Amino acid sequence: MAETRAADLVARRLHEAGCRHAFGMPGGEVLTLVDALEKAGIAFHLVKHENAGGFMAEAVHHVDGAPAVLVATVGPGLMNAVNVIANAEQDRVPMIVLTGCLDPDEALTYTHQVLDHRAVLDPVTKASFTLTAGEADTIADKAVSIALERRQGPVLIDVPISVADAPAKAKGRRRAPEGAVAPHGDALDQAIEWVAQAERPLIVAGLDVLADDAATDLRDFAETFAIPVITTYKAKGVLPEDHPLALGGAGLSPLADTHLLPLVDQADLILCVGYDPIEMRPGWREAWDPEKTRVIDLQAAPNSHYMHQATLSFTCDIGAGLSALSGAVPRPTWPGGEPAAAKAALVKAFPLEDDWGPAGVIAEARAALPPETRISVDSGAHRILLSQMWQAPFPKAIIQSSGLCTMGCAVPMAVGLSLAEPDRPAVAFVGDGGFLMYPGDLTTAADLGLKPIIIVFVDASLALIEKKQRERQLPNAGVDYPHRHDIAAMGRAMGGVGVDVTNRAELRAAIEDALTADTFTVIAARIERGGYDGRI
Repeated sequence: MAETRAADLVARRLHEAGCRHAFGMPGGEVLTLVDALEKAGIAFHLVKHENAGGFMAEAVHHVDGAPAVLVATVGPGLMNAVNVIANAEQDRVPMIVLTGCLDPDEALTYTHQVLDHRAVLDPVTKASFTLTAGEADTIADKAVSIALERRQGPVLIDVPISVADAPAKAKGRRRAPEGAVAPHGDALDQAIEWVAQAERPLIVAGLDVLADDAATDLRDFAETFAIPVITTYKAKGVLPEDHPLALGGAGLSPLADTHLLPLVDQADLILCVGYDPIEMRPGWREAWDPEKTRVIDLQAAPNSHYMHQATLSFTCDIGAGLSALSGAVPRPTWPGGEPAAAKAALVKAFPLEDDWGPAGVIAEARAALPPETRISVDSGAHRILLSQMWQAPFPKAIIQSSGLCTMGCAVPMAVGLSLAEPDRPAVAFVGDGGFLMYPGDLTTAADLGLKPIIIVFVDASLALIEKKQRERQLPNAGVDYPHRHDIAAMGRAMGGVGVDVTNRAELRAAIEDALTADTFTVIAARIERGGYDGRI
């Protein structure tokens, strides 16, 4: 029987946590880690860039709930991954980052690729460890437990070369699972009274509803007390967005805010339900005054951001918090019908009838794709528009980088979604700028036999930044591509199907073909510049 190595104990703990996929670009320093992962039942997937691998891992997490696993070799491998690790910290994604490093004694007199990985990642991780053979089992359990703590985030395990292969024994140390913490005491009694008294209550829900698996609790509470719900972008779908009480996503679109923030001003009770303001923009900084409006905050972690304040604040499990508040007696709400009017105004503000342009692309894609489709969306003007137009029927129907707003994330995320659920359509929406960042990892989709659909908004410009530049009356500089790249040909070159489309009929036909294709499809939707003006 083969001797158990320290790397094996790490891999077994990850498998125990539900991990079945790991992503990365191996070097000699991590070969033992890769071997241990495979032997533990965790498939290692070779990617073309570590940053893309991290986003694939994140997408898998959004489907299976297990920590994302990213493997990076010493020095440049880790440096390539810094962005996606920082993104995981900002977007509250549990990620285990496994890196190889030189043994400490060797590093004292050897300089090639020697880099203090823990120092580099300290600002953007919840914790970091250097693996030891004697405590490998303990370190692995600490890493997983901390990554999954509220709020979730990335943890580094740096593995010296000799330690990975060193004999090690499992100690069976596991942190005991924590029970759901619920509000209690006089403050809870006050909160229940406020819910019972409210005539114009409003819920602002965020991604911690997802982390606590509290979407059903939120829906039950909102329906019981007839409270309309605004969500952040990552929380879209926690209440199906065709629900009469669902007001859609907020936080990035000034146009949407013109209809949603007045409701905030009119509310006599605001319930922040799992609301993490890291996704929001300046318009939502101190969007209410808790001295004038009653505000109840059900939060995953104490408020250290000060982006908003509350009158009553409970650090608790979100589902348990909503259950505790349900002791109130329901009453009719919003007698003036303002939420329904705002919902109708939002439909008019983001219409589905455009013949073409970015809104036409989004509307036609939504109509052509099955309701169960999962999508990823890149950063840029199209993300703002899509996040308002695209109704999410279930949680995590849309994934994106909201905290860090990273360009280039959508394509690898769609690859990860397709890997995690091969029988469900996975679609990336990305600008041509974001697409050009990681086209090489389309070959990863081809290598794995995956069939994501990549819809690219091709206007030869960084549209959001170009728009901001024009609005500031600055000269055009550094935002345009001199030539429209042949995006469709790049898709074909990477092993997939590539199609150019210039109208809704062509787009629908391309999507229908893509849904039955044997490989991935890149659809280059050619649109004119300026299509986002007045729309976001």
